[in-house]
Amino acid sequence: MRAIERVGVVGAGRMGLPIVGHLARKGFSVLVSDLNAAKRATVEGLGAHWSDTTAVARSADVILVCVGFDVDVQTLLDEGGPLRAAKRGTIVAILATVNPKTVQRFATELADSGIVIVDAPVCRGGPAADAGKLLSFVGGTPETVARLTPVLSAYSADIVHTGGVGTAQVAKAVNNLIMWACLVADHEGLALAQRHGVDVEALRKALLMSSAANGALENWGNQTMAWAQDDMAIVAEMADDCGISLPQAGIVREICRTLKARRYQLDDYGR
Repeated sequence: MRAIERVGVVGAGRMGLPIVGHLARKGFSVLVSDLNAAKRATVEGLGAHWSDTTAVARSADVILVCVGFDVDVQTLLDEGGPLRAAKRGTIVAILATVNPKTVQRFATELADSGIVIVDAPVCRGGPAADAGKLLSFVGGTPETVARLTPVLSAYSADIVHTGGVGTAQVAKAVNNLIMWACLVADHEGLALAQRHGVDVEALRKALLMSSAANGALENWGNQTMAWAQDDMAIVAEMADDCGISLPQAGIVREICRTLKARRYQLDDYGR
């Protein structure tokens, strides 16, 4: 199995930038592209090389796609997109949270060109990215996952092979569905406690030792909810695709729509 030496990162945002730093510190030659040229100095300060996306595609052994939305992934990989310039044998790992069908479509379309598409979305958020302790789900063949693992290990404390291409996006969608449902439940429970005169912070700490413990409660006060609507839209699309009814998910999606601007404001919750 040929060792990976050059890793490309497309997207130097909140998650991509710390990933760049971890890769560089682990000794990889890291090539980075981003639409915002103002990030160049920061990227180079981390020990990586600034480039354009087509050059990244032509040079890297592995390309990590850390963009924001499904449409961004499609722009990069559609006919004429810059990542189509990747050489045969290059692994393109989609870290962005997208519909599983998007990853599967490109895996099929690019198979003849020898470009290997996998999905490798991450969980645990920005602080875990900073610490290099992300959870990476990865979908692909065992051989491809084995080859990719040294790269994922540079920024992940845990790596879970979920199955074939697309299954990692399914796992990430399930994670996000449960996470947002927990955040809504946390708000409702703590708002109820506050109305009845309970010390909310003391209760929160106690709940983290109880059967009500959840990640959103542990991270209470720090969640921006920046991706809640997009995450829940993907869940809704997936449910439609397989003909399953997820009534709680639909309610959570609507609550998140209004909660985002008033998150953690327990005095106003439910009024």
